[in-house]
Formats: sequence, structure tokens, C-alpha cells
Amino acid sequence: MKLSLNKEFFYQLFFTFCVVIPFFNNYELSFISWLLALVLTFKKSYSTSFLRYVSYFIFIFILAFIVGVFYQYRLYFVIRDITYLLKPILGLFIGYQFFNSTIKNPFKFLLYSGLAMAIIHLALVGYGIVFQGAKSVASIREYGGYFNDYEIYTFIILLFHKKFQVDLSTKRYRLFFIIMGLSTFFYLARTNFIQLVILFMAMKGWLILDKKSLTIIGTLIIASVLSYTAIYLYNPKRNGDSVNEFLYKIKLIPLEAFATKINRNDWKDFHDHYRSYENVRTIEQLTYNDSYILGEGIGSQVDLKQKVRLGDMDLRHISILHNGYMTVYLKAGIPGLLLLFGSIFYFFRKQSSVNDLDHNINLLFIGTGLFLIISYWVFMGFYNLLDSKSLLIGFLFSYKNHLRKITY
Repeated sequence: MKLSLNKEFFYQLFFTFCVVIPFFNNYELSFISWLLALVLTFKKSYSTSFLRYVSYFIFIFILAFIVGVFYQYRLYFVIRDITYLLKPILGLFIGYQFFNSTIKNPFKFLLYSGLAMAIIHLALVGYGIVFQGAKSVASIREYGGYFNDYEIYTFIILLFHKKFQVDLSTKRYRLFFIIMGLSTFFYLARTNFIQLVILFMAMKGWLILDKKSLTIIGTLIIASVLSYTAIYLYNPKRNGDSVNEFLYKIKLIPLEAFATKINRNDWKDFHDHYRSYENVRTIEQLTYNDSYILGEGIGSQVDLKQKVRLGDMDLRHISILHNGYMTVYLKAGIPGLLLLFGSIFYFFRKQSSVNDLDHNINLLFIGTGLFLIISYWVFMGFYNLLDSKSLLIGFLFSYKNHLRKITY
């Protein structure tokens, strides 16, 4: 029997490669791979709505570049910042260009790339647990990965596969659900669990405010407050078992990113509130240097006043922070922040729908806007070096444009 592989299969393989490659934490390789994909998938035309959206990130880049011209930074840090600030622009364009009308089912196309990512993730988790004896939350995440926003989007596509017109047999749906559900759980990432809830609510229409949605949101807020209170009173231990370790991380949520007074000489206090410390030092530095309006441009770094173990390096000066808002503020100042806010609230604009698929993409975009508010605060949003969700968002912009073209 002759094996026949069509063009869409190789297209799917290439797209999946672009989705997966950032996960392995080699940004140089990811950046080169994405540049290659950008060239190979080049399109001659783009929708006005897409260009309007991506222009927010282009203007942030231009602002940071212009400001950086007035400083003298080492060429290495300038080039590195250029690649960092180009990441969301590259991802959005690549995702947009990957969509074409020959793809039989665009949402199945996205789903399969997420499924591949889930299988890879579970293999890494299995290796860590079985062969390396990983038992704690920290060690499991060290081997399996810390988060994957793209995979959560595709898990939502699976959960609402009928809405997205993805035809799956009951047997295949259950298999995919087990694989992607387990993978989602084993990221043990608070942000991903929040993302899942937000996107689920968005697809149910509960983020479009009316009496029913306000009741649901109010109930969820009350339940969250009560749950957090119970965890706080339980007082989970940092070095307890895996359950206690995870509950301890939940307990830290309101404090981890919002503390303003951190004792650098107390390892526990400094570690628990390190993300806040980055923010505090950024504001202190920009205020001291009188650069709090326009930032300090491409090539700038934050002085942490002491060496901190980040990944596999001890660093005192860092070019990017965990907080996306503060990173943009450092590079492009208040104008950059306003542009970043504009890119988030773009998704809350009221948009008409030409059919059910277009309507469901709009619902997903509303959820994306709400999630990005949190994502930029916690883990860099579209600027995160390990993230691929900009590919999916760009892809959906292109698919929306196609739906409108074939309707009118």
C-alpha cells in the first residue's frame, strides 16, 4: 500500500514545530526558526483589523528603539532586546500567515498542534517522575515545564469542539480529553488554571455582562474568596508534601506580585516576593534616573542590587522582568504602557459576527483580553520567551478575515 501524505500534513508539521520550539527554552533557536517561518509563509496582503492590532507592538518597539538611541548600551544587550521586543510581532505575523483557505478544518489544525504539545509534555513529566524521582511540585515542573498558554487554548477548542465545528468521534474525544486534561494538570501552573476558567467562561458567554453572567461571576468570586480563606487558615507549609507545596503557592497569589516592602536579607521573604521586588527596583531606578516618563529604551537593564539565581545563572542586572507591564515601562515608558493597554482592550471592542464560527472567535477574543490583563502581570504575556499563543491569535485574525470574505 502506497503511503500518501498531502501538503496540509507537512504544513501541520511545520506549524506544530513553530508552536513547540519555544517550549525547549532556547530563544536563539526559537527566534531563528520563527524568522525562517516568517519568510517561508509570507503573504502579500493583511486585514486592516490585524494590522491595526499588531501596530500596537510595532509602535512599542519603535518607541523603545528611539529612546535607546539616547543611551550608550553594549551592542549585545541592544541586539538581545531587539529580538525580545520583536517576539509578539513575529508570532502574530507567522500565525496570520500560516492560515490559508486550503486547510480543511482550521480549528482541528490548531487542536492537533496542541495535542502534540501535550504528548511531549506528558513524556517529559513521565521521564521526570519515573526515571529522575521527581515528586514535588517544583521538581515535576522543572522536568515538564512551567506553563503553556497555547495548550490551554487548544484544550478549550477540544472542550467546545462542536461550537468550533471540529468533528470528533466519542472515542477520539475521550482520548484527547485524557491526554490534554492530564497535561494541563501537570503544568501545576496557577496562571494556566485561571486561564482555563476565564476562557471557559468566555465560551459560555458569561463574560458578556447581563443579569445571568453577573450572578455567575459574583458566585465565582465569593467561592474564590472562601476557598482562599480556607487555604490561608489551613496555613500550608512551603516544604510540605506536593499538595501543601501547591496550596502554599496559591496562598502567595495576592502577596507574591503586589508586595512593596521586601526584606532582601531574609531569603524566605525575598524568594516569596521576588516578582514584586523586580517591580519595585524598576520604579526606583526610573525615578532616580528621571526616566520615568519615556523609560530607558532598548538595551536597558534593571539593577537588582544583588545577584539573584535566575535559571542557570546568577544575575544582578536583568533586561526583562516577569512583569510584562514593567518590562514595557522600562523600555518605552508611559507611552509604551498606554500602547500595551490598548492592545489588551482591543479585544473588548464590540464586534459584529458574520456566522457562528466568527461569533465563537469573538468570544475567545474577549476571554483573551481578560486573560492578558493577568498574563502580562504574572508572566510577560505575548513577550514571554517560551510562549506560542501569539501564533494562535494571529491565526484566528486571519481565519476571521477569511470568514468575512466568503460571507460578503
